[in-house]
Amino acid sequence: MADRDEQAAEERQDAPEEREEQAPEEREPACVLCQRSEADPVICGQRSFVLGLCVHKFCLFFVSNSPDRPVQRLEFWNIHEREIPDIVSQAAQQNCCICGQRGATIPCWARHCNLSFHLPCAKQGGCVTQFVAPYRAFCPAHSPQQAVEATPEPGTQCLICLEPVEDRNTFNTLVCPACRTAWFHRDCIQRLALHDGLLSFRCPVCRNCGRFLRDIANMGIRIPFRIQAAREDINAFAEFGERHRRCDASECLCPGGRQEAEEEG
Repeated sequence: MADRDEQAAEERQDAPEEREEQAPEEREPACVLCQRSEADPVICGQRSFVLGLCVHKFCLFFVSNSPDRPVQRLEFWNIHEREIPDIVSQAAQQNCCICGQRGATIPCWARHCNLSFHLPCAKQGGCVTQFVAPYRAFCPAHSPQQAVEATPEPGTQCLICLEPVEDRNTFNTLVCPACRTAWFHRDCIQRLALHDGLLSFRCPVCRNCGRFLRDIANMGIRIPFRIQAAREDINAFAEFGERHRRCDASECLCPGGRQEAEEEG
């Protein structure tokens, strides 16, 4: 009898632990416009709460922009906060042309095009969202293409990641319109733009700024207006100023050994 009581007591002690392990984790609130709780902040921006509704900054921005009522600055939207519930209701009737689910709030700017999409689906589906005035968004069929006529040589690599690029100019493969020799993956040039900022962003090869910036921004690359990250931290690239002081050859022929080096040169 005592053994059964002890066993029952042990089971009661174990029960709360089991319930705690099975308790579901609390999920982050989803944006009411794109229905995503996790999305690329580069494309969608940070989440915030407006009238108690969770929205991504750029989801709200692009849905408020239209040819009849264009926005003037990227930091502001053209709708009143109280219009958001109505926008969500209207979007519930629209299917995303990329994922097929309802709630597509971003319309294509092309005339007579009725397609809409979720902002997080843009890059996956080949949609272009321009983060420069007039801040337009385009479906895959009407997205702008680079006008420059250039084809990468066989074996051409992205200048940033050093991985091969596609054999032609595509949504995911971009080229500098000035020198026509610098090729990039879309994700790579986006990371460079975020690091450099508007005041320092230029082609890594020919150093062209104006034409390069306008063309890349037109292709949907977001270039934030801020000072280059390296300038914020003067020691960010300090290691590049250090000399390499050791021979790395498999067989070093220097009489003084691998560590011998001139003071200069």
